[in-house]
Amino acid sequence: MKVLSTVARVTTYAKKRYAAQLHRKFIDKHVSELCATPTGEERYLVALHFADDMVNAYQIRQWYEPLKNLAQYVPVVIIVRHPEAAVALHKECPLPIHYAPTVEKLEQFTESQDLRLVLYVNQNIRNFQMMRFNSPNHVFICHGESDKAYMWSNQLKAYDYVFSAGEAARERLTEHLRNFDVLDRTRLIGRPQIDVQYPTPYEINHDYPTVLYAPTWEGDRPSMAYGSVLSHGEQLVDALINDGGFNIIFRPHPRSGINSRAYGQVLERIRNKFGSSEHFGTVKYIYDESAQWGWQWSAADICITDISAVAYDYLATGKPMFVTEPFSKEATVEDSLALTKLPAMPAKDAANAAELVRTALKSVNKESRELVQHYFGDVTPGASMNRFIKESLNLVNGNTGKKELDGSPGNRNAGSQSAPESVHERKTA
Repeated sequence: MKVLSTVARVTTYAKKRYAAQLHRKFIDKHVSELCATPTGEERYLVALHFADDMVNAYQIRQWYEPLKNLAQYVPVVIIVRHPEAAVALHKECPLPIHYAPTVEKLEQFTESQDLRLVLYVNQNIRNFQMMRFNSPNHVFICHGESDKAYMWSNQLKAYDYVFSAGEAARERLTEHLRNFDVLDRTRLIGRPQIDVQYPTPYEINHDYPTVLYAPTWEGDRPSMAYGSVLSHGEQLVDALINDGGFNIIFRPHPRSGINSRAYGQVLERIRNKFGSSEHFGTVKYIYDESAQWGWQWSAADICITDISAVAYDYLATGKPMFVTEPFSKEATVEDSLALTKLPAMPAKDAANAAELVRTALKSVNKESRELVQHYFGDVTPGASMNRFIKESLNLVNGNTGKKELDGSPGNRNAGSQSAPESVHERKTA
């Protein structure tokens, strides 16, 4: 057994060395692209700092389109610190990637550019290596709106500003953070991702209603145990499959099963159910592991999800939804407006999911419009994207107040970049 164990370790080490060599060769081959330092008017003004590996790529992917829109006005770059992520993101990301693995490389790059705004999607400890530079505005944009305890972490105080979705976020921060001037340190941008039209990668039979079940992961501590896969998952999926009258999009969180073997085992059983179930050429069962998050909102008629950013992304559609009740009593659950107003689904009701879904599809939640306004503000087409661009350009140009800027997007002079009256109109004109 010891010999086998040793062989396995050696094999694993050899594979890692080989993968590292391939990555090094790729980076060397593409050094002009991955390590470019533009000069003059082409220097980067905005960067998004991403220090994670690809397991957390979902956090940055949802910002591709908003950043592409911003890049129509100022040069934007993604700073990547992990070699595998640099390789993978170089292939898929529509924006320039700069690979800066060390503090020295980060410093060289920062000194060569004219960075005025740096964005962060998570709380990776290596963010502080970037935040040591005083010149740019450091802004936390997060990777989704939710009522998780993560959304009021004391770490938010480290950033110059926080881009928040709406008034609900400000209320959260006011309640939970001490010595934090919420009005001064936050900018409300809505959810620019809802202004993007994402292509649907699957065929769906629209003769049947489509249910999106998108549970979050199991969490890494008891207070964050919001995932419903163990408590609801199989019963819920079985109820919908046995009914036979629904398309199902099952979208597990990308981190699902990382900390819990049991969680991963249930996911595999659900995957097998989808593969073995008879579709009779009508309803569609989709185990969704696609890279893009966003097309599901328009494809689904109703959503079942956990206390997570999914709930708030889907809330903006105005369509019916359920939010599962965490089975763990240790999970931190706030009496937020959304969790009070949105229909809940405790674990005991999972077996009746088909009946509950049918009833919800026939009813109208009159309070949903007020919820959307409270959490996201104006969600008319283009409004959120427009706010994101305007607030970003305000900080790029040193305008830390709320006054909007005048000027044209083509001028690099401070104070000149401003988004049009409607980003939606500009994109479709």
